[in-house]
Amino acid sequence: MIVTVTMNPSIDISYPLETLKIDTVNRVPLVSKTAGGKGLNVTRVIHELEGEVLATGLLGGHHGAFIAEQLDNEGIQHQFSKIAGETRNSIAILHDNGKQTEILEAGPTVSAQELADFEGQLNELLKKASLVTLSGSLAKGIPVDYYRHLLTLAKKYGVKTLLDTSGASLKASLESADKPFLIKPNTEEIAELIGQELVIDDVENVKAILSSAIFEGVEWIVVSLGSKGAIVKHDATFYRVEIPKIEVVNPVGSGDSTIAGLAFALDANLSDEEILQYGMVTGMLNAMETKTGHINVANLAALKDQIKVSPM
Repeated sequence: MIVTVTMNPSIDISYPLETLKIDTVNRVPLVSKTAGGKGLNVTRVIHELEGEVLATGLLGGHHGAFIAEQLDNEGIQHQFSKIAGETRNSIAILHDNGKQTEILEAGPTVSAQELADFEGQLNELLKKASLVTLSGSLAKGIPVDYYRHLLTLAKKYGVKTLLDTSGASLKASLESADKPFLIKPNTEEIAELIGQELVIDDVENVKAILSSAIFEGVEWIVVSLGSKGAIVKHDATFYRVEIPKIEVVNPVGSGDSTIAGLAFALDANLSDEEILQYGMVTGMLNAMETKTGHINVANLAALKDQIKVSPM
């Protein structure tokens, strides 16, 4: 079973507008409200792939109850730890031919006792898990290096971790003695970590940077390149992944969907090529849909076959 962890979930609200008018009233004809946060996007896509998945993390208040009800309606297993604070909203205004303006609430403050209660629950879930994903931001009150603690906890049970975070949280996790099994940084995050730009067309540069000491012990490094695919290091092997052009409808959640595809394929013990194809195709399929963290599985096979994975 794959366990997904979302420490700062949200209700993702989408407002599509032809034009965003400032300092006046904007009337929205259609509103979408989805159980969101990066980890829940991962959960939903794994569920759509018919993988065995359970969502955990922190939920609170009326918004938390809404998210739990949505997951129940979709038939998704979940076991969240309750907190006193209200789970946040994340608002995306889609306007003016492809522009996107986001309004992200900070979310609730989590107490030390609430965090301890969650950890007690996670200990029990890890006994049954084959893989765990750690995704997204941390709610207020949670230490910036908290994912490092969860990496150690997962290692205690022999569970591999896929980590999708950034900034100080990612750096702290990579400095841990217990490394994530897989990370998915973009080129900007690589540059922030290393202090050096990744030149994607320079093979020797790529190999040198992804072999930096900070990545030692990380089995999979999947560097997202957006429409250009990905560069990947698995142990000592490097891959270039090329993807076909698609019509992008809504790119939000595509990175989460990529993590979902990678987790699903890794859990199924597929080949390197298929693992990377699944990661890329689920990200692309999400971008082709209006709903965030959703794929049309009917289009998977044909698109997956167009993804080229080559050793570097």
